[in-house]
Amino acid sequence: MRMMMKARMDTQMSNRVTKGGAMPDSVKAAIERLKPEAAYFTPEGGRSMILVFDMQDSSELPSIADPFFQEMGADVTFEPVMNLDELQRGLAALK
Repeated sequence: MRMMMKARMDTQMSNRVTKGGAMPDSVKAAIERLKPEAAYFTPEGGRSMILVFDMQDSSELPSIADPFFQEMGADVTFEPVMNLDELQRGLAALK
């Protein structure tokens, strides 16, 4: 299932990670593991990262979110999302 993950990082904790030089490695590890179709970085609510990726099973949630909790004190949310083709298939099923 296509998921959108938002990780809003605690400013003080992410400042320490950034100043210590570990931020690029943390972001790279998440990108390599999840292989997102899209990755966005924004100052929304502080340092934030939005990844859109395919999740095979909900049991993956803890291992995906935990590094953000531990390393950056992040508030992490997950939402199922669709692209246009998937929306059109879903709407066609309503007929």
